[in-house]
Amino acid sequence: MTNKEILVLFYTTTGATKQLAQLIARGIESVSGMSARLRTVPKVSTVCEQTEPEIPESGVPYVSLQDLDECVGLALGSPVRFGNMAASMKYFWDSTSSEWLAGTLVGKPACVFTSSGSMHGGQESCLISMMLPLLHHGMCIVGLPYSNSELLTTRSGGTPYGVSHLAGSNADLEITKEEKALALAQGRYLAEIASKLS
Repeated sequence: MTNKEILVLFYTTTGATKQLAQLIARGIESVSGMSARLRTVPKVSTVCEQTEPEIPESGVPYVSLQDLDECVGLALGSPVRFGNMAASMKYFWDSTSSEWLAGTLVGKPACVFTSSGSMHGGQESCLISMMLPLLHHGMCIVGLPYSNSELLTTRSGGTPYGVSHLAGSNADLEITKEEKALALAQGRYLAEIASKLS
């Protein structure tokens, strides 16, 4: 029997969001019968021409619409951009009308995660902004319950809306032990729910 896959879709510029994605993937894979499929989105150009190759030169592959169909759940991550998800991630979701019409994601569980340069840089509003297209797609949003005691003690990232990381203005702050524990818990919790629903 092959494992069921959860799509871990993220965008990153400094690598902080990617680190969270990798921890969430580890949490997913700690659940029997579940695997993580890491994907990213290309950078959006400010001009009307293709500037990114069809296949990334290195690292995680770009997401395809087929990934949405094949997954049993989704973890969605983006750095904060003025309290919102990054334009590159929004651009991808703006291209998913056919999947919305087909109901491809209806009933599948999803969680969100983010990183920001400052403590009050809009982490929670960014997490909520990522939930909006997922709700329109009919997904079941999975938060991060307070049964994870790190939510009560963290002085860095971590919210009940989804895991977050305070990366610092130069993206030089390492993921704290609380952020790491919450990211692993987020992936595990999402995978447990996806396993029950699929």
